[in-house]
Amino acid sequence: MSFGVENFFNRLQTDDVIFSYKGDISSDIINYVLDSVEKKTEEVNDPSKTRKKVYNVLVESLQNLYHHVAVVPDDFEDQSSSRFGLIVICRNDKGYLITAGNFISTDKIDELEKKIVKINNSSPQEIKELYKHILHHQEISEKGGGGLGLVDIARKTGNKLEYEFIEYSEKFSFFTLKIKIDSIEVLK
Repeated sequence: MSFGVENFFNRLQTDDVIFSYKGDISSDIINYVLDSVEKKTEEVNDPSKTRKKVYNVLVESLQNLYHHVAVVPDDFEDQSSSRFGLIVICRNDKGYLITAGNFISTDKIDELEKKIVKINNSSPQEIKELYKHILHHQEISEKGGGGLGLVDIARKTGNKLEYEFIEYSEKFSFFTLKIKIDSIEVLK
């Protein structure tokens, strides 16, 4: 039996979810998600630094979904989505958790995992240096990025990237990335 995206998505639906979406990732959807989450963070009256960090990390996460999603497998239930992805944003008293997920070709897993492991094994100073190096030396890929997204997420959050590759078929896995954003307390 292959991985069930619907079951995975449903398990993420907890009491602390402030926004969730699964389906085609288009520029219109990205704008909708960003606007919706911005309004939600304003409603709960989070400090502006926390809201800004959530927004910036969410932009990077959505851009990664948009630019790096694999084609939808032939046997996937949602054949109407050319760029299928999911995003779930949770909020609790410690901060936010953004979970993003998309299909990835099995042959791309090793390269992506090496990048994430390198980022997770780097100190904050090494991440800053890696960010500067990529910014100044990396060429733009055919997907439109230079590899900055994950490094920038780690740089902005100061947290390790949690990830998983769940086998879907011989050719595809479902990649999930969990990003923790700690609340920034306002000094009174």
